[in-house]
Amino acid sequence: MSAIIMDGKALAEKVKDQVRAQAEGLARTPGLAVILVGDNPASRVYVNGKKKDCAQCGFYSEEYALPVETTQQELLGLIETLNSREDIDGILLQLPVPAHLDEQALLHAIRPDKDVDCFHPYNVGQLMIGEKGFQPCTPAGVMRMLREYGIDPAGKRCVVIGRSNIVGKPQALLMLRENATVTICHSRTQGLKEECLRADILVAAAGKAGLVTGDMIKPGAVVIDVAMNRNAEGKLCGDVDFAAVQETAGYITPVPGGVGPMTRAMLMENTLLAARMHG
Repeated sequence: MSAIIMDGKALAEKVKDQVRAQAEGLARTPGLAVILVGDNPASRVYVNGKKKDCAQCGFYSEEYALPVETTQQELLGLIETLNSREDIDGILLQLPVPAHLDEQALLHAIRPDKDVDCFHPYNVGQLMIGEKGFQPCTPAGVMRMLREYGIDPAGKRCVVIGRSNIVGKPQALLMLRENATVTICHSRTQGLKEECLRADILVAAAGKAGLVTGDMIKPGAVVIDVAMNRNAEGKLCGDVDFAAVQETAGYITPVPGGVGPMTRAMLMENTLLAARMHG
């Protein structure tokens, strides 16, 4: 029996509709500023999508498309200006930035209460100790999908493949919050197949097409594919061999149309939260 396909696109629309309804009850329209440095085509697609999401949610949005030669000081000056503006609730620096820029310093310059991507050390610390606040958009999207499909991580074995600061580590923390038993695997893990076969919930976020094959999945497991890769034919795909894994798993997310739309929806939810924090 084939796995149930978890429709992230439909759920994202539902979440954005909920965000719009809640935003309409605020005294002021939430505002999001997006900064894009350079001409990375993929980043341009993402930024355009976020602008569309803001319009759908009834948010005010601004885009700062800066030339690739923009200096660190110029960017820091822009961030400081946006930090001080009362009509801007969230600031998003589209990654990656050009190599000559200090990415970490730029992210740390964003005020924690406007850090809707949840990259600032303060917000990461809040996440670590289990306080309420912003959650990284992709891991938060995964957790929302699990809730939507009635999947409770409590007491289950969860394996996360990948240890990035953006997905792998925060995903493990959010699973721990929900009382899962969590294993993080990565490029140095020995016996990856054996680890995956123990998983009731498997989250693949390694960035390697075809990494997770059908013989690595426990029957009935939930398989969440976070990665966005291109295969040899140039087709968009994740880390999971979808066709093979679908025959064994109980639930599975597609690429595209799975976690990706939920990441953007969670950004809107974080921006709404920021607006509420700002009164």
